[in-house]
Amino acid sequence: MKNKNKISVTIITRNEEDNIRECLEGVKWADEIIVVDSESSDKTVEIAKEYTNKVFVHKWEGYASQKNYALNLATNDWILSIDADERVTPGLAEEILNISLDQNNGYKIRRENYFIGKKITGCGWGNDYQVRLFNKNKTRLSNRLVHEGFIVDGSVSKLQNSLIHYSYRNLKDGFSKINEYSTLEANEKADRKKITGFRVVFFPVWAFLQHYFVRKGYKDGKHGLMVSLMHAMTKLQVYMKIWEIKK
Repeated sequence: MKNKNKISVTIITRNEEDNIRECLEGVKWADEIIVVDSESSDKTVEIAKEYTNKVFVHKWEGYASQKNYALNLATNDWILSIDADERVTPGLAEEILNISLDQNNGYKIRRENYFIGKKITGCGWGNDYQVRLFNKNKTRLSNRLVHEGFIVDGSVSKLQNSLIHYSYRNLKDGFSKINEYSTLEANEKADRKKITGFRVVFFPVWAFLQHYFVRKGYKDGKHGLMVSLMHAMTKLQVYMKIWEIKK
């Protein structure tokens, strides 16, 4: 049974030539694919045009703004929003095409998160559900600079199959991302966070202990250790950058 609801896939990109082809291969079944690029300097746009004629270049205005722009370009009510470093598996595609979408206004999809080639089950990464499939008429984006999410008015259910997420392919990629995300988080929280020497030291240490021990990052061996350390580094950068902003 093919779903009676037509589905638009939306993807925002910026210098994703290493990711975009594999990402698009997994969604060729969709009724519409919309790629919104933010002035990439690599071959992202060129590759995307091999899969869809709906490739748009839009000046970067932030994650939520770019995703909203993509939603407004979609001609169908049902949207599957994914990132270039995510992969729709055949099982997930089949499930989406065979369920009656109108039973709910949105669906959460569990992400299987990979760190440098290894699937991470601890560190809080093993239970990562995100709203990614939804009726755009019943959904809005949270107004956040980082870790933006889709907020659905009405019922939300969970799908059984997972979305593959290659979050960090190497440490260089990881350090680049945490530098970007920590800057966004610092700007977002600067007005409401008080900075003291104790906080700058304590919260990164607590972030490590929470990920590695409480959330059982140790089960993932050295990979779990690295994920926990990078989370601590992110928190350290956030608090240091807030201090800098306030000064």
